[in-house]
Amino acid sequence: MKAVIQRVAKSSVTVDGNTTATIANGLLVLLGIVDADGFDDVQWLSAKIANLRIFNDQDGVMNRSLLDVGGDAIVVSQFTLHASTKKGNRPSYIKAAKPDVAIPLYEAFVAQLENDLGKKVQTGRFGADMKVELLNDGPVTIIIDTKNKE
Repeated sequence: MKAVIQRVAKSSVTVDGNTTATIANGLLVLLGIVDADGFDDVQWLSAKIANLRIFNDQDGVMNRSLLDVGGDAIVVSQFTLHASTKKGNRPSYIKAAKPDVAIPLYEAFVAQLENDLGKKVQTGRFGADMKVELLNDGPVTIIIDTKNKE
């Protein structure tokens, strides 16, 4: 599982002209899933994101987590995170999990993050053509891969 986490002052997701998610202070999480991912990846990644200290404390130091600041989250499925650009100029998405594998893991991740945060997590719509808007705060952007836990 790969996630691009962006600290945002605000973010929203629109599908077919309808807003499906909108938050103020919090995190936008772009989530990519591969066939090798499992529920252990869901649990580890959710806990990591909920506790990642990337929000400023009173001294302006990134020392507070999403839990600490009571921020919100939007999770958006994004198979393109697993694009391979090794050959040619057209990315290959063969590594990305097909919907029968990805949807249950995506839904499990959203549920786990809701549990870890103790609040509702907003989402895009899996597989839809989404318009994602964000005002990156910082900017702060972190990439986490559960297969490379650094």
